[in-house]
Amino acid sequence: MTSRAEEATHAGNTLRPRAFRPVEMSFLNTFRGLFSGFRPVSIDPPARTKGLPPSRNGASSFHLWWDTPPGAITQLAVTVEIRTPPKVETLHFFAIQASFMHKGTQAGGAHLGLQWNPRFPGSRAVNWGGYDVDGNILAGTQSPLISTPDDPNTRDYEWHPQRPYRLKIGPAREKDGSWLWPGSVTDLASGLTIQVRELLTDGDELTDPVIWSEIFAGCDAPSLSVRWSDLAVTTSDGTFPVSACGTAYQRYDDGGCTNTNSTIHHNAFVQTTNADRTNPSDVMLRL
Repeated sequence: MTSRAEEATHAGNTLRPRAFRPVEMSFLNTFRGLFSGFRPVSIDPPARTKGLPPSRNGASSFHLWWDTPPGAITQLAVTVEIRTPPKVETLHFFAIQASFMHKGTQAGGAHLGLQWNPRFPGSRAVNWGGYDVDGNILAGTQSPLISTPDDPNTRDYEWHPQRPYRLKIGPAREKDGSWLWPGSVTDLASGLTIQVRELLTDGDELTDPVIWSEIFAGCDAPSLSVRWSDLAVTTSDGTFPVSACGTAYQRYDDGGCTNTNSTIHHNAFVQTTNADRTNPSDVMLRL
């Protein structure tokens, strides 16, 4: 069965897409220049850099929201590489997420990604699961991968650090008035692609794509980094690269760690824990 923590993972995000309005760094720099002579009293923002996150599900997460072209999205893909793996035996989740839509109506959402999960052999797993608009876990097809704890959403998958994996959602196929959305992972070193399973939804298109890291560990746990590259979105007009993402971090008031950071390095987006935050929330990062 799915653990309570994993059932809670991103339930709110998949059901309530974020109204994201990132600002450009160039605008911020201009704004600061206009008021360079002004010296207000400095009030340090609250910091949480040690101990477990006091959030509802015991995790701290941070996101990169994709800047996508117009048009109905039928497929999403991204390459993930866990550069430095976790050193703490608690759940860590690195995923791409999207919401489902049908004729402008919300139809839930789902996330596909790699997990460091102590319930699985070697703490390695892959997850493709989600929720409908009422918060119910989506049904799906049987996965070809085994699951040691018999979790339909999370399956045994021996991924390796410093090795790239291609995550892909879609395209969907219609079945009896609903749609089955495949989620697959490709080991780019071996070329082996595995379809984790298909999720049954009422949506025939995707919206609000986002990549994220969710860490069920102390804010002062050993630093880890995840590299996201070759973001791609497919619409009726073709497949397009995504070269810009907006930053978002779980707020201090919501239990988030304040020492997580998203940045760009060697034409990729990189998320790092236990690090100085050099890019605040609501900034558009461009490759």
